[in-house]
Amino acid sequence: MASRMYEVFAVLGPLYRRVSRRVEQNEPVEGLSIGVRAVLDLLRVHGPLTVPRMARAQALSRQFVQRMVNDAAAGGLVEAIPNPAHQRSSLIRLTDAGRAAIDTVIARESELLKRVGGDLTDADVDTCVRVLTRMLEVFEHADAN
Repeated sequence: MASRMYEVFAVLGPLYRRVSRRVEQNEPVEGLSIGVRAVLDLLRVHGPLTVPRMARAQALSRQFVQRMVNDAAAGGLVEAIPNPAHQRSSLIRLTDAGRAAIDTVIARESELLKRVGGDLTDADVDTCVRVLTRMLEVFEHADAN
């Protein structure tokens, strides 16, 4: 099975890099780097979050996520609000401009993703998500040890 998982990595790496380049190429349109896009998407899906929570969700350093949040805040895309659960760790939330920017990116990406369909089924996608989720879980546990 390990050799088959390497096949997944062999496809996943180039796919990630191509998607990243596509987002970066469109940066002048929305003003988003791949890191800022990831922060905005997390906030779109989950609502206001702290920087440490975003870092854990993305398996990135808190410092890197803080830089992305700072970039997004400088562009007026996010803002810090008080966190009732923790005075020193503000919640970060989307501004209206941030919501509009990530919605535009998602809409554009959705148009590209419509081309993927072909003969793929919902079951194929379910299997793909299950495999990738399992791989992520294994590496998360490996990182913790």
